[in-house]
Amino acid sequence: MDQVALYLQDAHPMAEGIELVRYAESKGFDAVWQADSRLVRDAVVPMAAFAATTDRIKVGSGVIDIWTRNPARLASTFSTLDDLAPGRMICGLGAWWDPLAAKVGIDRARPLRVMREVVEAVRGLLANETVSVDGYHVHLDGVELDYVYQERRPKDVPIYIGATGMQMMELAGEIADGVVLNYLVSPDYNVRALEALERGAAKAGRTLADVDRPQLVVCSVDADRQAALDGARLLVTQYLGQQPHIMKASGVPQELLDEIGEVLTWPATHDEVVAASKLVPDDIVQMITASGTPDEVRAKVGEYVDNGCTCPILYPLAPDVPLMIDTFAK
Repeated sequence: MDQVALYLQDAHPMAEGIELVRYAESKGFDAVWQADSRLVRDAVVPMAAFAATTDRIKVGSGVIDIWTRNPARLASTFSTLDDLAPGRMICGLGAWWDPLAAKVGIDRARPLRVMREVVEAVRGLLANETVSVDGYHVHLDGVELDYVYQERRPKDVPIYIGATGMQMMELAGEIADGVVLNYLVSPDYNVRALEALERGAAKAGRTLADVDRPQLVVCSVDADRQAALDGARLLVTQYLGQQPHIMKASGVPQELLDEIGEVLTWPATHDEVVAASKLVPDDIVQMITASGTPDEVRAKVGEYVDNGCTCPILYPLAPDVPLMIDTFAK
């Protein structure tokens, strides 16, 4: 495959994460993406750490939400990150999820309109424009990035939308530089996703080729195949209980979602996730992750690429992360 990227959440201490990113860069990886992980790890701090300790690899937010950061502050954040590593930053935005959003006082009403307003405002600010918007969510009155002590220049920061549903996918095709296709979906899901992206792109006079399509792929590599499957099972279980909309989009049977949902919501303890994982069969783990031996994992990741992913963003779950990086080294 032409491109490959690493995905990090909060599973590793920061110092270890930095070393993993440096190792991935040395093995030819093209990018690293860091998520805002639940309410555990902010994305921006590790992104800055990765950018400051590498030379070439691109660094993306994969993804941060559009509700808790004002779009003017979002723009200034990514302008600052671009100062740290010019031309290497990617701004990945997502619409977040419930019940987490509701529990912290966020009403995710009209996410498509809010995403459009935020993307357009952030793009204008990063392009060195003066932006005025009196929208549903975004309210900016003659705002610009207020450069005083540095060169006033447009910042080269592409904006990607993390999308799962087909309406958000269509919006991404229309207004974004790229889409971050979600993880824990089957390769077949990509067929519908690309159709929606193409519809959106056509609205803006673009084609599918104008929209970059990296995709998160849960990746659990181990010489012991069963150990690899077990390594991915806990995350699969967590998503079955906490984000069933993603699981349903992947073709997971509603009966299993209902069964898991009875025992697992957010927040859940580790013991609760372990208990619920006993309900999740191997075939579900294999359907929506790349788990197994190195050869099996390369083949499964290849299916996502064959179905339109331009750059797999590998989310390592097995303990031996360097093995996963080596498995996809260029």
